[in-house]
Amino acid sequence: MSASLQPDPVRLEIFKNLYQFIAEQMGIVLKNTAVSVNIKERLDFSCAIFDSSGFLIANAPHIPVHLGSMSASVRSLIAATNETIAPENVYLANNPYNGGTHLPDVTVITPVFLNEAKPVFYLASRGHQADIGGITPGSMPPYSTSIEEEGILFDNFLLVDRGKFREAAVREILEHHPYPARNSDRNIADFKAQIAANNRGANELTKMVANYGLDVVEAYMKFVRDNAREAVQRTIEVLHDGEFVYQMDSGAKIQVRVEIDKSKRRATIDFTGTSSQLNSNFNAPRAVTQAAVLYVFRTLVDDDIPLNDGCLEPLEIIVPEGCMLNPTYPAAVVAGNVETSQTIVDALYGALGVMAASQGTMNNFTFGNAKHQYYETICGGSGAGANFNGTDAVQTHMTNSLLTDPEVLESRYPVLLESFSLRQDSGGKGKYVGGDGVVRKLRFLEPMTAGILSSHRLVPPFGLKGGQAGKVGKNYIQTDKTDRELDSTATAEMEPGDVFVIETPGGGGYGEE
Repeated sequence: MSASLQPDPVRLEIFKNLYQFIAEQMGIVLKNTAVSVNIKERLDFSCAIFDSSGFLIANAPHIPVHLGSMSASVRSLIAATNETIAPENVYLANNPYNGGTHLPDVTVITPVFLNEAKPVFYLASRGHQADIGGITPGSMPPYSTSIEEEGILFDNFLLVDRGKFREAAVREILEHHPYPARNSDRNIADFKAQIAANNRGANELTKMVANYGLDVVEAYMKFVRDNAREAVQRTIEVLHDGEFVYQMDSGAKIQVRVEIDKSKRRATIDFTGTSSQLNSNFNAPRAVTQAAVLYVFRTLVDDDIPLNDGCLEPLEIIVPEGCMLNPTYPAAVVAGNVETSQTIVDALYGALGVMAASQGTMNNFTFGNAKHQYYETICGGSGAGANFNGTDAVQTHMTNSLLTDPEVLESRYPVLLESFSLRQDSGGKGKYVGGDGVVRKLRFLEPMTAGILSSHRLVPPFGLKGGQAGKVGKNYIQTDKTDRELDSTATAEMEPGDVFVIETPGGGGYGEE
């Protein structure tokens, strides 16, 4: 990199958008070439660009919990393969203790060499597999107590060796685990789609280097990070110290204190006091905790900047080892990524006094058998804040996926979507009103195992500044004979004609009426 090169404001804007454009192109390829409903229809995937050190530079606006944690996966790969990495190698990773989120989120990482001795860039695409093994179809077991019960773990697995796809090796792992994957053909097809997405990114970066030169492209990667750091520092200048304790349905608690040092333009986010590592699967890997912090501070920035590692530079994040936000192997983590991450975000907004709680859950619903496996997250109400109401029926905070179109859902799976409607008056009242949740009813047409991983069935999403809490959610099954209420996390054997009903929480209100 030329030491004399200085950022030009116009070129900074151009390069920022070029990097984001490349990530968006990767996403288009992944959507178009994937096989699974989860990736192709629900868009439960993320694509991003990283520099030679593994720092996140730019991403498409995909899934926040993926994007804020992927750099840890890339840096883990760099540390593990420093001497063996080679051109045309591609790696597979989902280890929650090395930058992963939970096992279904499988990341494909491609180093880009450009005729250099070491990689100059890395490209990564993370997609939620419909099934990666584990004790229940869909790999989101409500009652897992160890990582092995949640599926198959890949720790920087060599997926492509110097251009050769290692299908036999990856299939062996998928099919010969204590709890094997239920559809290895679909897994492999989606892995290939992720490779294709990364290849598109590599081709676009190669063109970019041909047009501008490697020194300029690398320099502007640094400038984009520096610009993000400066934007967060400007935001820190107007924030104030705060703390918050947020209890979960299980009785576990997230405790956070935010200390602002305006003279140094830095913030310390300290999770000391948070519950110890749990015997349940609501433990969140440290990478997920970091992703939640990154997301919150990025949303406080008014400037149009990509979410990247520059946003983290003014932040010191303290997460005691062995607590539920920094668990140790082999703790179960499948709900930490999707549920606990939401609690972290709401606790941070509460500490900063910015906005009331969202529904605080992804309402993770799975069903399947030996032939079919399906997973979805269900929208709810977002929290209100100063000068704005919450939004009805929206995916909140750490998720950004879609629901499968009813026509696709019913044509691919033996279920009938009986109804999908707003849950009226479920948002918290206040000067500004929390968003309403939804009611979703699915009738099963053949025997299936169904599971729900959710939160805020007991503890309501909090209101702020005198606003009222949102209503808690409900899970229950309707049969010919009776209605059976379920806990926040539950597994049920569904018979033909049974209806699984999920009522999602509303967001909290803000300010006294």
